[in-house]
Amino acid sequence: MDILTTLLGIVVGLVSLIFLVVIHELGHAIVARRNGVVVEEFGIGFPPRAWSRKLKNGILFSLNWLPLGGFVKMQGESDDSRNKGDYGAASLWAKTKILLAGVGINYIAAILIFTLLYLIGIPKILPNQFSLESNSSSASGAVVSDVQSGSPAQKAGLASGDTVTKIDNQAIDEGSDLTGYTKSHAGKTVTITYERDNSEKTTTATLRPASEAGRGLLGISTAALETLHATWSAPIAGTVFSGQLIVATFQGFGTLFSDLGHAHFAAASEQVAGPVGIFGTIFPNALKSGGVWLLLTIGLISLSLAIMNTLPIPALDGGRWFVTVLFRIIRKPLSKDLEERIHGTGFMLLLLLIVLITVLDVGRLFR
Repeated sequence: MDILTTLLGIVVGLVSLIFLVVIHELGHAIVARRNGVVVEEFGIGFPPRAWSRKLKNGILFSLNWLPLGGFVKMQGESDDSRNKGDYGAASLWAKTKILLAGVGINYIAAILIFTLLYLIGIPKILPNQFSLESNSSSASGAVVSDVQSGSPAQKAGLASGDTVTKIDNQAIDEGSDLTGYTKSHAGKTVTITYERDNSEKTTTATLRPASEAGRGLLGISTAALETLHATWSAPIAGTVFSGQLIVATFQGFGTLFSDLGHAHFAAASEQVAGPVGIFGTIFPNALKSGGVWLLLTIGLISLSLAIMNTLPIPALDGGRWFVTVLFRIIRKPLSKDLEERIHGTGFMLLLLLIVLITVLDVGRLFR
């Protein structure tokens, strides 16, 4: 992948993430004000502050130097704050609505993106991907979208745009078929049949061993050949598809924890991506593959933000709600100091996790 595509992908990725986080925070701010909570500041990016202005509604709007999303600052954010207009003084139901507002905005954004994609043609990325009153166009094979330098695929002569149709005479209908076969034949030499310029060709490749699964056993990225189209049913399809992705995400969590529990750390690391993986690989690849894949990537990240913020992880929206409810159940006061320690610890653990994933991402880039 050329450096210009990578840099452009990073810029597009940053702008997309900022947009998704800003609308998330905007959801918090709107619902907070409607429930009597004073919003003190709405910021794009994170401090240090570059510019700010007091709006007519009394909210300080700021632009900040660190382009990593955005934030909303509410008055009296600790649970034990009791002054008029404090977040802490709001009812549990009001707090629930405020915290879930950001999740709802990201979920709605994902559905809207998926709806648009169904109208123009969405790649089939799930085996049982929902479609209703749809006109699907399909073809057999897996299109090669990218080939790693020095990989078995490159040594075998494969290039971007080739369509892999068979491997060891086993039909390949989509990318997952190719991935599944290479995993079960790690380290072996396989015969690959592919199409290039409407002509069928055959080559052989020696797959990397299972210990190098993190580098990709064959060393290619593939794009879906089958697309699904919908007209009046596009909103229904987009909504159901988002539900299917949520199920697939939690199934992925199950696989991840299973791999960690069985000390399959290499396999577990392949299921996660941090900032480097997202901006350095995922967005540049999506940009290179075209507007449809870029939109799909943005939709998937918006849905991921919604899912992550529903989990009971301290420092995130779901964690804040969980801690508040937990102390209501055990009938103990949640002091500002204790609340800050709980969420501060959760935030530090998240940062450590991000650092660990970043190290893995950098390692994958260099490999």
